[in-house]
Order: sequence, then C-alpha cells, then structure tokens
Amino acid sequence: MPPRPSTFLHPSARRTGAPWETPTETTTRLRPVPADPPAAPSAPRRHDIHLSSSAESFTDPAPHVTDPPDPTPRPFVSLATPDTYDNDTVQPRTGGARPRPRLAAVVTCVVLGLGLIGGAVTGSWLSGDSEGGAGTPDVFTAAGALWHSIPVDELFPPTVDGEGAGPGGADRTWTRIAVAPDSGCKDAFDPLLRKALAPAGCLRLLRATYTDATRSHVTTVGLLFTKADSAAMGTLRARFNSQGLDRRRDLMPRPYAAQGTLAAGFGDAQRASWTVSVLTDAPVVVYAVSGFADGRTFTEPQPAEDAMKADATTPSAQGGLGHDAQGLADRIERSLRKTVNSATEKPS
Repeated sequence: MPPRPSTFLHPSARRTGAPWETPTETTTRLRPVPADPPAAPSAPRRHDIHLSSSAESFTDPAPHVTDPPDPTPRPFVSLATPDTYDNDTVQPRTGGARPRPRLAAVVTCVVLGLGLIGGAVTGSWLSGDSEGGAGTPDVFTAAGALWHSIPVDELFPPTVDGEGAGPGGADRTWTRIAVAPDSGCKDAFDPLLRKALAPAGCLRLLRATYTDATRSHVTTVGLLFTKADSAAMGTLRARFNSQGLDRRRDLMPRPYAAQGTLAAGFGDAQRASWTVSVLTDAPVVVYAVSGFADGRTFTEPQPAEDAMKADATTPSAQGGLGHDAQGLADRIERSLRKTVNSATEKPS
C-alpha cells in the first residue's frame, strides 16, 4: 500500500504573499474553507421594498434585487417630534381636556373681566358718560318708574352744590324755591318742542325752580319721563343731535314761574339760556332754562353751550346764565342716576 501523503506543511512551502498564519496547501485533500460570515442586516432602502398583490412565502422569498448605488449619498432628513408639552405640565397632551392649572387661570380671568366690565358700566351710568349707549333693561325700566316712587328731595335736592360749575371754574350753589306738581306736557313746552318730543311720548313731567346764592338768577329744571323704549330714545337723541334741535330758539322749554317766589315773574320772555339732553340709558329727557330774577327780557336767548364759551359776550354769557342752566341740569341728571342705581342694587 503506497504511503499516505503527509498532511503537514513544510515551512518553506508557503503561498506567496499569504500571511504566515495561512500556509499554502500542498496536499490533495483540501481543508474545507469556512463560509463568509453573514453580513450584518441593514435598513432596507426605499428601492428594495416591493409590494405585490399576491401573497408571498416567508420561507421562499423572491430573489433579492438591489439597485445600483446612487452616485451621491442621499441626505438624511429627520422630522422633529411633535410638541406635546406645555408650560403647566410635563405630561404629554392627548387632545382632551386642558390641565386644571390652565383652566383655573382662564376662569379667574373671565371673572375679573366681568367684574371690571360691571364696574365700568356702573361708573358710566353714574357719571352720565353713556354717549348714546343703551342701558341695561333693568336700569332702563327702573328709571322709567321713578317718577311715582321716589321722594322729590331725591330727584330735586333742596340744595345743589356746583363745584367749579360757574364762569372761570367758580363754585356755584343753587337753592330750590319751588316744585311743580307732576303733570303732563301740554303746557310745559312751546308747540314746536312738544311736536319734536312727541315720538317718545309723555308719561310724566317733573319740574323744580332754583335760585343761585345771590338770588339774582332763577333756573327751572325738568325731568320728562317718556313712554319710549331704548331704541326710540336712541332715535330721538340722534335726531336732536343731527338737526341741532337742542339749539333752536323756537324749541326752548318753558320755565316754571311759581307764584309768591323769586320766580314769579319768570315767563317765556325772560328766558336767557337753556339746554336739552335726551338720555338713551333711561327714558328721560333732562332740560333746564335760566333767566334773571328781576324779570328782564331777552330778545336773543343763547344755548348754554354757546353762552359758556370764554369769548362769548352776550348778556346771557356775561351773567353766567349758561353756566346755571348747564350746571344745574348736569347735577340733577347725576342725582337721577344715583337714585336709579340705588333702586336696582341687589342686596348682598
């Protein structure tokens, strides 16, 4: 039996260029070469994924075809994680109810806002700064019912202080000398003024006459309670403003000449200055007309707004009668607003 080839390698029989750990095979029986280790799996590329309408077997996959590599590397784009956090919590929001701290803050802001609005509305009503805005239904209704439920001293106080109401900012004080019985409007206005006020209707008319501290001026103040609603009062006010009805001499209100008082001779011919104000937050028209207590007449009476101007030189302006009419009307209007506010306040 021939000798079996040796399986040992001579040190000099190495493969050229091979590392010394891998000698050249010289026998006829080759050593099995282990297979290359499997390549590490890589993320599938977009072009490597193919969908088929037919079912495919996981045990016998279709031949894998790869596209040639792109000449330039494809940029990697990453989308940011959606922002699901807020300032009040570190827990992600799921689209449901907002966290309680945020809800509490919102509720607090709403409550404070309503309080500020309510305070502003009350302040606007008391100061008369309504600028044609309608009042709330409760206030408007309460104001219309005051003529038969409020003592006369609250509507027409016995003494009215007019701080800064005189010419040059001087103080004024007016004292009530007569109160007219509540009545209708038949004889209280000139025919044209009565016609202009007719769309609002006449529910009741209250009047009082005052004199100044020197007892040389007399002024009648009136509160006409109408039958109109807020919209009708707004329409009436707009008409007076646009047509200048409150400045026309043929639309002056008449004074209340109480017999046995300083105002006994205060008639139509003695009217020197006047003002008419149509309210929209109450069904009331406030007016005032002034003159001298000595009975002197005026051929050119002047609206209070004009008589109060610094450069006015008419007898009405120089006598301060425009200030009397406007100042007294403003303060009686404020007194009315305070009375309405007290009547509509709810006990705490």
